[in-house]
Amino acid sequence: MAIALVLVLIVVGSVLFHVLSPWWSTPIASNWGYIDSTLVITFWITGTVFSAVVLFMAYCVYRFRHKEGQKAAYEPESRKLESWLTVVTAAGVAALLAPGLFVWSQFVTVPKDATEVEVFAQQWQWSFRLPGADGKLGTSNAKLISPDNPLGINPQDRNGQDDVVVVAADLHLQVGKPVKMLLRSIDVIHDFYVPEFRAKMDMVPGTVTYFWFTPTRTGTFEVLCSQLCGVGHAFMRGVVKVDTEQDYLAWLQQQSTFAQLSAPAKTGALVEPAKAKAD
Repeated sequence: MAIALVLVLIVVGSVLFHVLSPWWSTPIASNWGYIDSTLVITFWITGTVFSAVVLFMAYCVYRFRHKEGQKAAYEPESRKLESWLTVVTAAGVAALLAPGLFVWSQFVTVPKDATEVEVFAQQWQWSFRLPGADGKLGTSNAKLISPDNPLGINPQDRNGQDDVVVVAADLHLQVGKPVKMLLRSIDVIHDFYVPEFRAKMDMVPGTVTYFWFTPTRTGTFEVLCSQLCGVGHAFMRGVVKVDTEQDYLAWLQQQSTFAQLSAPAKTGALVEPAKAKAD
C-alpha cells in the first residue's frame, strides 16, 4: 500500500513541478515558433505516457498485493493485450515523430532570399563575415589563417575582397530578413546558440554546417556556446543585435571589408621630391 501511494505522489509531484516550475522559455524573437510547439507536444505526450505507466504500476501494486491464501496464476501470453499495446505504441510514436519531421523539413529548407552570414568560432570568441556589395561570400581555408587574416579568407578570390569582416565584436542583423548562418570552427566543436532564436547547430572542425531563421523583433540578444568546448567555455559569449533597416545599414557602413583590412599599412612621412633630390 505504501509503495502504491509513493508512486501516485511521484506523478502528482511531477505535474505540480511542471505547473509551478520557476523555469520558463525566453520570449521568442524568430520565426521558429514551430520548435516551441513541437516541444510542448512532445512534453504532453511523454508526460501523459509517464503518468499512465506509473499510475498503472501503482494500481498493479495495490490490486495484486500479497494476500494470505492467494496464489498468482501464470499467464505468459495475452493476444488481446499485445495487440492493444502495439496499436497504442505505434500511435504514440507517430505522434512524436510527425511534428518533429514537419519542423525539420522547414529547418533544412532555406528561403532563396536569405542573406548568408558566416559565424567563425575559436576558443573562446566569435567572429563574423557578411557578404559585400556583390552579395557573395569569398572562399576561405584554414591554412590561410594568420594574425593578418584571422578568418582565413582567400585573398585570390575576388568575391571575398568586399566581404565585411567583424572580428570579436557584435553581430548586427536586420529585423524581418531571413538569414542563413554558415558555421565554421577551427579547433573544437562549438555550438552557436541564441536562446531567443531557438534554432541552433553544432560547429564541427573541417566542415561547414548551417541553420536559418528570421529575426522577428529588434533587440540585443546574448550568444552562447552550447557545447563544452574547453576550460573557457562559460566565457565564450557574444552579442547579436537585431536592428531596423535604417540602423542596420548605418552599422554596416561603419564596418571594414577584407580588402581594407588586408591593405598594407602606410607608415613614415612623405618627402617632397625637390628636397629629396637636393639631399
